[in-house]
Amino acid sequence: MAIPDKRENGKFNYDIYQNWPETERWELIEGEAFDMSPAPNTNHQRISMTISGEIYNYLKGQSCESFSAPFDVRLSEMENPEEQDIETVVQPDIVVVCDRSKIDERGCIGAPDIVIEILSPSTGYKDETSKLALYEKYGVKEYWIVNPEAEYIMIYHLEGKKYSKPDYLRKEDFLESIVLKGLKINLQDIFSHNL
Repeated sequence: MAIPDKRENGKFNYDIYQNWPETERWELIEGEAFDMSPAPNTNHQRISMTISGEIYNYLKGQSCESFSAPFDVRLSEMENPEEQDIETVVQPDIVVVCDRSKIDERGCIGAPDIVIEILSPSTGYKDETSKLALYEKYGVKEYWIVNPEAEYIMIYHLEGKKYSKPDYLRKEDFLESIVLKGLKINLQDIFSHNL
């Protein structure tokens, strides 16, 4: 099947998705294709690298593992789904996975423990709406939304099957994860290189 046009309506699955060129980045949300271009800007990349570095250093010697985009996270309500049954494949900016049985050579199958999305003009609305609902639905324990322009981070924590009201952290605050107990990040370090 051909690569979908940005305006094309259609139902896609992971089996079809795998045949699209590696030079293009796409996400599938419940069968709908979303183009991931253009590439993230410089501030986005700096913030991503800083957060990734903090998490990587914290996780040394622990069982959890972190990954940066592009990294496929395949989500399905089915247990052990076939490729054609997976209609949601996302590429969060950063994920932390503590259950190593979810990691394979193609990425992660099932909900990561932490998902971090860094807002950009082309993806911000989707990150704050459909992806928020998606990560809640599939049981992501912590969802961080990083806003480079306004210099804040919102952290949603899963309580039962719903996200609680988010923690709202500004540049002068410290971020402390509930999932990764003991992780403490000075947000001055995250936002200090903004252009």
